[in-house]
Amino acid sequence: MEMQMDFDRLLLFEHARRTAEVTYAKNPLDTENLTRWGGALLELSTFQSVEESKTMIKDAISKLDEALSIDPKKHDALWCMGNAQTSYAFLTLDKDAAKSYFDSAYTYFQKAIDEDPSNELYQKSIEVAAKAPELHEQLHKQNFSQQVMASGAGAGASTSSNARDLKSQKSSDLKYDICGWVILAVSIVAWVGFAKANVPPSQ
Repeated sequence: MEMQMDFDRLLLFEHARRTAEVTYAKNPLDTENLTRWGGALLELSTFQSVEESKTMIKDAISKLDEALSIDPKKHDALWCMGNAQTSYAFLTLDKDAAKSYFDSAYTYFQKAIDEDPSNELYQKSIEVAAKAPELHEQLHKQNFSQQVMASGAGAGASTSSNARDLKSQKSSDLKYDICGWVILAVSIVAWVGFAKANVPPSQ
């Protein structure tokens, strides 16, 4: 059931990404479309390996940058950019590099709130963003200690192979844990945007 839902989500956001590409070719200044495109890429990044995910998040950031260069006060694009910066930070091992992404995310969330102060989702996002660097450190420490325990569990090729498997499994689990809170929120924006884009004009 869960796999089917993931597959459906993957299809939905892949369709949204392709639709956004076509729309962009017709109108590169459509900020709604650029925001949807960035959101779809961010959503699709959760289905990738860590490195592919980082590349896809950078693409999302690029699309959101375009939207914000056209309309710097577009609050849903600001908020989506905060999520993209947060996602990238969690996938960044270096603590200082991650902190700069977290700081950037916090700034984007604050700008989104400035533009739409009553939005509860934006308020929640900034609360989480304030705790994110500490969570990042805890998760990476936990992941590191699990890797050390796994690699110290024995000797020989089979053990190092098992450690590698465990490491990649833990890394994958960690990636999905940290991206999880972003997914729901981005899904909401992308679904709404996708629905708006596909509503037939009223007669």
